[in-house]
Amino acid sequence: MSTMTAPAETPPDETPRKARNQYVVLGAVLIAMMLASLDNLILGTAMPTIVGDLGGMAHLSWVVTAYTLSVAVTTPVWGKLGDMYGRKGVFLTSIVIFLIGSMLAGTSQDMTQLIAFRAVQGIGGGGLMVGAFALIGSLFPPQEQGRYQGMISGVMGLTMIGGPLIGGFITDNLSWRWCFYVNLPLGALALVMVATVLHLPKQRSQARIDYLGVALLGTAIASLVLATTWGGNQYAWGSATIIGLLVLSVVSAAAFLAVERRAAEPVLPLGLFRNLNFTLVTLIGFMLGVMMFGSMTFLPLFQQAVQGASATNAGILMMPVFLSMILVNSFAGPYITRTGNYKPVIITGALLISIGVFLLSTMGTGTGRPTSMVFMAFLGAGMGCLMQTTMIITMRSVEPKDLGVASSTATLSRTIGGSIGVAVAGALFTGRVQDVMAGHGMASAGGGENAQLDSAALARLPEAVRNVYEQAVSAGTHQVFLLATVLAVLAFATSWFIKQVPLTRPTDDDTPANDDGAPAGDGAPAAKTVSAPAPATATALAPEPA
Repeated sequence: MSTMTAPAETPPDETPRKARNQYVVLGAVLIAMMLASLDNLILGTAMPTIVGDLGGMAHLSWVVTAYTLSVAVTTPVWGKLGDMYGRKGVFLTSIVIFLIGSMLAGTSQDMTQLIAFRAVQGIGGGGLMVGAFALIGSLFPPQEQGRYQGMISGVMGLTMIGGPLIGGFITDNLSWRWCFYVNLPLGALALVMVATVLHLPKQRSQARIDYLGVALLGTAIASLVLATTWGGNQYAWGSATIIGLLVLSVVSAAAFLAVERRAAEPVLPLGLFRNLNFTLVTLIGFMLGVMMFGSMTFLPLFQQAVQGASATNAGILMMPVFLSMILVNSFAGPYITRTGNYKPVIITGALLISIGVFLLSTMGTGTGRPTSMVFMAFLGAGMGCLMQTTMIITMRSVEPKDLGVASSTATLSRTIGGSIGVAVAGALFTGRVQDVMAGHGMASAGGGENAQLDSAALARLPEAVRNVYEQAVSAGTHQVFLLATVLAVLAFATSWFIKQVPLTRPTDDDTPANDDGAPAGDGAPAAKTVSAPAPATATALAPEPA
């Protein structure tokens, strides 16, 4: 009688069917990953039209922040739920929540509703990625997972290139609401594929969820984001509301650190930060999240409001960012694998980003599209150097048994950076736009609720009014990229302190690491060379327990 632990006894006709089922599930997993990564990219080019339709320009950054904040807080919870109750059911639940949020977001009648429904969508989105990686780890043994990382990288590259184009095309030819509705058929397809084909053994894990840590982390981030968004706009910086939010953020952060030191399975394992390289690269990842999410949010606004591009053309104009990112990444990864030298790559990446965001900060109403595309190519090239390299250093800085938690911590830092960064950038952008509009006697129009940011709406305005709008958006974008320049220079300075350690990993899982990331002890076990891992690899290493 055959059992699941005796593959030699599996009937011959079962093997092809099992392989087909695996590839069907892999297809569903890739669809889910595409939905999660595509969401913000599609919305970038649609945002000016959304603001013109729903109003609430002062809150436009929250359309992105609500999603990324929900993803950041719920991702570790989804991972633990999958371990405790089974990955298939938890993954299906995350898809359903994501689709409900997408449907509700498409029906939004004002900016407040859209922000709330984006938060719901983000709760589901937090489970899409972690569930996808966990299922890959369940379906394929570790020695075979590397071959599927190419597919994952291809999907990510496709979404980066296609996302802004799809968002622009949908906005120009259908409605911005279809940026959300388009998720429904794709998500339903993934849902059916996983539900009908995937069969995993029942499981129960003793894993525990750090609910208190999750709540405190969410409170600290949300309070800080609210304070930076409202400060100087809805409330004075010295008001009781803003001071109260800042105090709440500090107290929550301090309580979070105290809880994480005692938690059996913490959301953010503080012990990892004893490694200098891990700490530095996590800090760089945080700053990268700020710059990446900020650029993807405000560049399309500039292109449409100042350069007169349609939503579709704005998607095309974003191509230099993603093409240069993919091109540089295709060379950086093999270079690191061949030479083992990652420090020159991360320094070069930080330098390129610094040049790119500084050049973008110089853009004005007279900057042509070709010029801005050259500036964006510098930004994309820097991202291409940093995105993969930061994950490589993260993986090299911890012991093999900590790879999964290190990967999730790196992703969490980048997501939190995006959440806080977009909120701060949005506050700077809105404040500057309002100041310029007020200086031209148009405070009510620029004050936010009915600001016109898309090229079609601007074209219908009198020329004098349109010029003021263009100057205001240009000034606001200048503020955003000045902030990005400061962070990029800090990332560049930080990158010099990263220590170059050979890309080897000790074969003994219990071998401790020194502060520089190297295996401790002169008599350390023999080490094996490790090629540059893809971001998904660590999460997918843990097979589904029987």
